Amino acid sequence: MWGIIATWRMALEGVTESASALAAGQTAASAVVDAVAAVEDFPLYKSVGYGGLPTEKGEVELDAAFMDGDTLAFGAVGNLVDIANPVRVAHALSRQRYNSLLVGQGAREWALSQGFAEKTMLTDRAIQHYRKRCRETLDKGLSPYDGHDTVGIIGLDAQGSMSVATSTSGLFMKKRGRLGDSPIIGSGFYCDSQIGAATATGVGEDLMKGCTSYEIVRRMAQGMTPQQAADSVVFELEDNLMSRFGRVGDLSVVCMNHRGEFGAATNIKTFSFTVATASHPLTVYLAERRHEKTYYQPVDEAWMQAYAARIRAPIEEEE
Repeated sequence: MWGIIATWRMALEGVTESASALAAGQTAASAVVDAVAAVEDFPLYKSVGYGGLPTEKGEVELDAAFMDGDTLAFGAVGNLVDIANPVRVAHALSRQRYNSLLVGQGAREWALSQGFAEKTMLTDRAIQHYRKRCRETLDKGLSPYDGHDTVGIIGLDAQGSMSVATSTSGLFMKKRGRLGDSPIIGSGFYCDSQIGAATATGVGEDLMKGCTSYEIVRRMAQGMTPQQAADSVVFELEDNLMSRFGRVGDLSVVCMNHRGEFGAATNIKTFSFTVATASHPLTVYLAERRHEKTYYQPVDEAWMQAYAARIRAPIEEEE
């Protein structure tokens, strides 16, 4: 058995390549890192890597992580500036005994010392988004904190090994130095080849309050199916935050167990995810919540075309 599952439609191209590679015997680690790097490299995805949206200071600070489910080794970077593929830096850090999580200037210095390429990650299109949102925030009172879609990808290879990787530019217009859940082990990601893996996307400040990814894996270990674990963790966290904190942001997860069975859960209406296994053809699903359960169905061609048009649409900058 092999399998791969990812948050969001934006992972489709990378997942397509990695699914073929897994079917041909590639390791889960290589598959997830390559698939995430493909998302990082695509400039029209404005929440990950090159083209990611900036902080309130107009800088792009990137977070990424990788975890090996066989050894439980992990590596992560936060607030990484102008390095081409943060996920590859995180993967390299996972091979270090210490200093597994590096942030800011220290992360950049280490990446450069290891030969990772410098690259200006702020694009003209991202600058246009930034200017437009600055005006909307001032003129219309809109929240600046939109656009926080993390790509998280879980892989299972034919040898039974599992890995997970994440990457994001974080909350749009975030404070300099802000970290969300994506580079934080147990919250944004967790992987144990003997059980399964999970990864999350949404408002990191809320996802971290439930140690979301670890909790999903823990419940799978206790006998829950991936879908049961995902739904129960997301909706219990939502209920808990609403009753105790008074509000809750977007919470979405995907997970897979060591048998290649998968699950997804969300508290929003527009969560898409991409999955393929040895027994399940490559599919993009659109998930929606109904009460305390998540249901999903394959997207149709009209949805795919509308998606392609939306990410390529010109940004209207009002004078």
